[in-house]
Amino acid sequence: MFFKDTFGTNCLIESKSAPALWLGAGVSFRRSSVSSTGVPCPSRSKETVVSDQSKLTPLQAAEARRLAAEQAKANKVPQTRSEEEKAARKERVSKAKDALSRSVGIKGDHVAGARAAIKTYLQRLNEPNQPDDARFEMLIEAPFKAPEKKKTNGPRF
Repeated sequence: MFFKDTFGTNCLIESKSAPALWLGAGVSFRRSSVSSTGVPCPSRSKETVVSDQSKLTPLQAAEARRLAAEQAKANKVPQTRSEEEKAARKERVSKAKDALSRSVGIKGDHVAGARAAIKTYLQRLNEPNQPDDARFEMLIEAPFKAPEKKKTNGPRF
C-alpha cells in the first residue's frame, strides 16, 4: 500500500495496521521502489522533493516563481488587435498624455490624485480590464474639475 508522508514522498507499507502507528509517531519513510519494503528512516532523505509551497525556503520560492514565469512566457499566445482597436487605443493614449501635460500647472487637492489615476491608466494599458468610454472621459476630465464641496446642515461657526 502506498501513501504520501508529510514531505510528499511515496512510501510503501506492507502492514494494514501500521500506517496509523507510524504516522502518529511522526516517522517518515524512504522513497519506495519496486523491491523496497518501506524501511523507516529517522529524517528526510536527499531524494525527497518538497512539493508544498509553504515549506519552501525563500530561495526555492524565488526559483519556483522564476521557472513559472519562464514557462508562462514560453506558452504565451501573442495578442492580435484589429486596426480599429489599435486606433482607439492610440487615440486614448494621446488624450491621456494631453490631459497630463495640460494639468501640470493646476493647483488643488484633487489634481494630484487625478494625475496619478491617469498615470496608472497609462502604465496598465496591456491589462485586459480597461475602463469604458464614459469612465475614461471622467478620468481625463478629473484634473480640470474641482470636486463639489460637501454641504453641511449643522450650525456654522
